[in-house]
Amino acid sequence: MASSPDLAALLTRAESVLARLEAWLPPPPPATDWSAHAWRWRVGAGGRGGLEAVHKPHGLALDALTGVDEQKARLVRNTRQFIAGRPANNVLLTGARGTGKSSLVKALLPAFAADGLRLIEVDKTHLADLADIVELLAERPERFIIYCDDLSFEEGDDAYKALKTALDGGLARRADNVLIYATSNRRHLMPERMQDNLDSRNVNGEIHPGEAVEEKVSLSERFGLWLSFYPFDQDTYLAAVAVWLAHHQLKLTPRAERAALLWALTRGARSGRVAWQFACDWAGRTPAERKAD
Repeated sequence: MASSPDLAALLTRAESVLARLEAWLPPPPPATDWSAHAWRWRVGAGGRGGLEAVHKPHGLALDALTGVDEQKARLVRNTRQFIAGRPANNVLLTGARGTGKSSLVKALLPAFAADGLRLIEVDKTHLADLADIVELLAERPERFIIYCDDLSFEEGDDAYKALKTALDGGLARRADNVLIYATSNRRHLMPERMQDNLDSRNVNGEIHPGEAVEEKVSLSERFGLWLSFYPFDQDTYLAAVAVWLAHHQLKLTPRAERAALLWALTRGARSGRVAWQFACDWAGRTPAERKAD
């Protein structure tokens, strides 16, 4: 049996080794600030993730978003069902860029935060952590929307498998207080190749899609509610310009209307985003500069 001095020396060496090992271990994630209304999922050193509070989230008023009235009404109805504890669907918002998909999701937070709605932004690169995020939220009293912006996947990208599991619940049941709202420019979230169509089969006169097509469609089909967004026509675009000019205490005068149409022409698109960008430019000019345009 080791003598007392030998035992003390052994314990000292063991403590030294443990101290060196602890220096290599990543620090534990900070405690979640549940007083916030919005968070980002952040992954630090060592791959440990945690919820980082966003105390001043960017959110617009729902009334400020024009040209998407039907999509807005359906999304708000689904969200009202969710915060009321009634059945509701995961939502996929797809379509033309700049038409308000992301803004519409973010506008839900100021509209329903008082009713217990909370928003968590998760980047595509962290979709593999969805199961951990849902487990973290499952016992909370709030109602959480996990928000994935500009979502799309490339060939060989396995992150979509984690999303499929989160949407369907996998072996564990889906948390009743969590929904996923995702935006994308791709309806099926994954690239659609010509080769995929060539793999289709003709069976007794019926077209049967190939396995690649079936796999791609199976992901988007897991979202119970699809909302499609389309490029603005001229009247809708000008209506959006008028709203954003009013935000800056300006009116859509004939001079501003001509400038707005020229702005859209140079951008090659008419959308809510282009309308907002024009309004910022127009409001930033001096009165003399606006008259000279």
